Amino acid sequence: MKIVNYRSKLLLALCAFLIFPIGQTTHAATVQNNFYNVVMQDGADPWVYKHTDGFYYFTKTTGGNVTIWKSAQLTTIDAAPTTVVNTGCCGIWAPELHYINGAWYIYYAKDDGDNVNHRMYVMENTSADPTQGTWQYKGQITDPTNKWAIDGTVLQVNGQLYFIWSGWEGDTNVRQNLYIAHMSNPWTINSNRVEIARPTYAWETNHSPNVNEGPQVIVRNGVISLVYSASGSWTNDYCLGLITANASSNLLNPASWSKRSQPIFQSGNGLYGPGHHSFTKSPDGTEDWIMYHTAKFNNSGWNREIRLQKFTWNADNTPNLGAPVNPNTPIALPSGEKSIVRYEGEEGTFGGIAYASQSPSGSGSMKAGHMDTADSYVEFNVNAATAGQYILLARTANGTAGGNWSNLLLSLNGGTASPFYITNKGWENWGLSTARVQLNAGVNKIRFSKGEGYGELDFFDIKPAN
Repeated sequence: MKIVNYRSKLLLALCAFLIFPIGQTTHAATVQNNFYNVVMQDGADPWVYKHTDGFYYFTKTTGGNVTIWKSAQLTTIDAAPTTVVNTGCCGIWAPELHYINGAWYIYYAKDDGDNVNHRMYVMENTSADPTQGTWQYKGQITDPTNKWAIDGTVLQVNGQLYFIWSGWEGDTNVRQNLYIAHMSNPWTINSNRVEIARPTYAWETNHSPNVNEGPQVIVRNGVISLVYSASGSWTNDYCLGLITANASSNLLNPASWSKRSQPIFQSGNGLYGPGHHSFTKSPDGTEDWIMYHTAKFNNSGWNREIRLQKFTWNADNTPNLGAPVNPNTPIALPSGEKSIVRYEGEEGTFGGIAYASQSPSGSGSMKAGHMDTADSYVEFNVNAATAGQYILLARTANGTAGGNWSNLLLSLNGGTASPFYITNKGWENWGLSTARVQLNAGVNKIRFSKGEGYGELDFFDIKPAN
């Protein structure tokens, strides 16, 4: 009973903090502990690492550098501050950020403008915070063959370091295999590479070239689960497979690794081509989560977004990923994340020709739309008990003809409006647009109005940035 009462008091306190001003009117809002699992409306190859300082450090493929996001919460990563690490040209793919022996390391693929020359490289930072200090270039990390290589990751087990990556057997793009090698330190391979997997099953060889890539490792009770991406990354068939090994076995012996005959995570529930992922923990450390990318819509190819969901474990200590969560089904926030205050789009005050209309996939079966003229808008009164920085997370949609990004104009308390960008996935195919906003103590007016192209609003959430 004490626990129930304590939680109730917390919710009431949060309501008072953000919803109920004294003597002023705000729009209807509700305290929520859920989200819809898009966490970044554009991007691929997500990597997220929860450090001992409590922060999540996130990166993804940006193409021309390594960008690091630093966030206290998983669901607000898109709005987190960023730091850019200069890597030089070209084709910077699938960077990963690891903390090894008291220092930070970035592993990334790079070429000289020609994909044939993709190789793996590494940088080091001895600062306690990877967004501070100096990144030192440690050079290429390679085995004696020096063949094409991407998607490198590090396995730390039993006091040993291993590098695992996707590479070519020869000098032409016939297939991508998975290789492992021992490391003498975080930037040096000191053994020959050993092939531990190649595309062999029908679901791995249904597109050319055949692909095994994006290896990620997670260890539980002495079982190493190497979860990898298979099939064509440009297709709906992209999926995740599983290879396992015993942590006490000789990991440089291919016979130590066993591949499952079926994928463990694939298209479903209206989501397509899930792949290239990373594993992490909830803020309080009690839950396991997978972050992955999917196609933005059916057959969208390399036009991808980043999603997040909780997973469980099988009896054999391998991850049970289930299926991609239905994009129109809310899921509980990661354990330890703060509740949010939600404002439904249809509850706002409308101007011009904008109005609320039915939404088959909207959170309340309604949405704010038709902001189609310069004087059209939807506006909300949002209360904050204290002044400060907050994160605004909006469930948005864009079906503007031509497939281009659109934006609504976001203004706060009558100030200068700024573009609030919405990727183009089609109407009723909701994504996530975010912004960091500075709220005053008391009632604040947040307005969404006509920008470039067209956009719709299902709802937006507000939560403190810190």
